[in-house]
Amino acid sequence: MLKKVFRHELKYLISDGEALLIKNRLKEAAKTDIHAENGSYLIRSLYFDDMWESAYTEKQAGVSQRRKYRIRIYNFRDDFISLECKEKSGNYILKRSAEISAEEFYRITGGDYAFLKDREEEVLKEFYLSCTAEGLRPSVIVDYDRTPFVYGPGTVRITFDEKIRSGFMGFDIFDSSIPVYSVLDPGKLIMEVKYTEYLPDAVKDLIEPVSSVQVAASKFVLCSDAMREIRGLRRIV
Repeated sequence: MLKKVFRHELKYLISDGEALLIKNRLKEAAKTDIHAENGSYLIRSLYFDDMWESAYTEKQAGVSQRRKYRIRIYNFRDDFISLECKEKSGNYILKRSAEISAEEFYRITGGDYAFLKDREEEVLKEFYLSCTAEGLRPSVIVDYDRTPFVYGPGTVRITFDEKIRSGFMGFDIFDSSIPVYSVLDPGKLIMEVKYTEYLPDAVKDLIEPVSSVQVAASKFVLCSDAMREIRGLRRIV
C-alpha cells in the first residue's frame, strides 16, 4: 500500500517538439523511473462513476473537494493491479491505493463487491461502501503511454503522457484488442509535474516550454467526452 501523501499537481498541454526539448534537458538532471522499460510504459485505467456521473460532473464544475476511483495496470500485465482513490482537496492531490488480484478485478467488474469489506486496506472498504451506497460502476477505460522522470529535491515527478486514448466496447483491462480512440489533437500531449513540498527553481527552468498552456486536463474527462461523441454517433475530430 502506498504512503498517504498530499501533493501538488500541475498539468500542461504541450507539443511534441516542446516535450522532446524538455525530455532532453531532464535526461541530464533527473532520473528515469526505475519501472519504465526503455524509458516508458503503457498505463491502462478503468474509472468508476455512479448513475448520476458525479465524478465527471464534479470535475467539470471544478468542485474543490472530490474523489474518483480507478483500477490501474501497466503494459497489460496482471502481476500488479492497483485499485486507487484519487482525492482533490483545494490545490492538493492525495492518492491512496491497494493491490488486488486479477480474480478480484473480475469479481468487482462482475458486481461482486462484498469481499472488499473484509480487506484490511481502508481504501478498499471505502470503495465497497461507494459501490453499494452510491452504485459505482465501470465508466470508461483510459490508455496512454507515459515517460516518467524523478528529481530528488522536493520529491518531484515529471511525466509525459502521450497517445491518450479511450477504450470502447468493454471494460476488461487485460484485453488489448479493445478498440481505442485518440482524444487529443495530433502533436499534443500532457506533461504533469507533481511535488510534495516545493518545486525547485532548477526544475522550473528545465520544464519551461515555449508555448505551454497550464490546464486542468483530466484524462478521465477527455476519454468520457470521447465516449459521449461515439455513443451520440458524432464524429470525433
